[in-house]
Amino acid sequence: MSMFFARIVALIGAGAILWRRRLGAGPREQAVGSTPTIPAAVPQGAVPTLKMPTARGWDPGQTPVAASGLKVNAFAAGLRHPRWIHVLPNGDVTVAESLFMPGPVRSLFDYAMHSTLKRAAATGPSPNRITLLRDADGDGVAETREAFLEGQRQPFGMALLGDTFYVGNTDGIVAFPYTPGTTRITAPGRKLTSFKPGGHWTRSLLASPDGSKIYAGVGSLSNIAESGFDVEVGRAAIYEFDVASGQARIFAGGLRNPVGLAFEPQTGVLWTVVNERDGLGDETPPDYLTSVRDGGFYGWPYCYWGQTVDDRVKQDPALVATAITPDYALGGHTASLGLCWMPAGTLPGFPDGMAIGQHGSWNRSTLSGYRVVFVAFENGRPVGRPRDILTGFLAPDEKASYGRPVGVAVGLDGASLLVADDVGDVIWRVTAEK
Repeated sequence: MSMFFARIVALIGAGAILWRRRLGAGPREQAVGSTPTIPAAVPQGAVPTLKMPTARGWDPGQTPVAASGLKVNAFAAGLRHPRWIHVLPNGDVTVAESLFMPGPVRSLFDYAMHSTLKRAAATGPSPNRITLLRDADGDGVAETREAFLEGQRQPFGMALLGDTFYVGNTDGIVAFPYTPGTTRITAPGRKLTSFKPGGHWTRSLLASPDGSKIYAGVGSLSNIAESGFDVEVGRAAIYEFDVASGQARIFAGGLRNPVGLAFEPQTGVLWTVVNERDGLGDETPPDYLTSVRDGGFYGWPYCYWGQTVDDRVKQDPALVATAITPDYALGGHTASLGLCWMPAGTLPGFPDGMAIGQHGSWNRSTLSGYRVVFVAFENGRPVGRPRDILTGFLAPDEKASYGRPVGVAVGLDGASLLVADDVGDVIWRVTAEK
């Protein structure tokens, strides 16, 4: 019944897209870069654009398309919705396998959204585990796979400091004892801090270079606080957890859904990728990559891209006046989730910069994202336009997705990029074409 309803929703969505295109709200040039052209908002009202490909997966022998000079192979396949990657000091790769678990259905649109997400393989029973992959012979394919941690609550981010392995579950940070080289942790975890679960549920983690802090991304419950402001308290923020004292504080706020986190090594500045709000048009507003200032406010839900007010939200002019303009636009609704610093020489022809996993859109007439891109950095700042690393996750007619990239991480060899694909159930490995 749910799949049948999802097909009806898709037909209704296609009709809404055609109608909006006739009104001039169709595809536009992507809003990317440091000075993007962002179209005026066109609120979609009670029937937002809803377009999502059906999850198909990869045929035998089929892979994403690597950029010129690169090749890609499956480092590990047959996983269950792999979302995030962490590379341990010995080269083992831990992979968080988890799924979105929707809340109660309160409206016809909720049912439509849940049905569509199910068709796109974006919701269902969550595996709630972290799997360890080991490539002992160094051939680029993991021959060992172990259940590293089980029984978690939608695990996502991971960090290792000394003999402690940290997990970002949807409801908080949990610490586990870790022994180098182990393939399984069975000891109970120790909860260090709590987050509100649900909504934007992913909790990315990143340890500071000196190991004294752990940063965590916590997304909003809703799109634009339509469920009220009280339920959003403590959300839409990046937290800083002090390892020594055990205290956590909000480091920066107004970030609708900050997911990937990375440090730019030249300046030591923290950066994040943020998924912006829905319902205002194909390119309005764009998702973005930005440096994160201690105490900074980035606009959500009152405004976007600096101080552009969202009229759908009850305003706070004083707070809007403090909103920081992000550094770099990544295009509307690309769902940029994965982020890692990729040093020059990791992949041939790519200088210093950030690799970004773009999971892909649903709230636009022409799909965007569904690729892994690279943004070059010079003097600690992003420059130029994004470059493709991996494409081919989406069928040419946009009706099916073979995969959807999420987490990205540089391999221990310093010459490979690992990519989590939660529809293809694969960890891809990108290297130089030799």
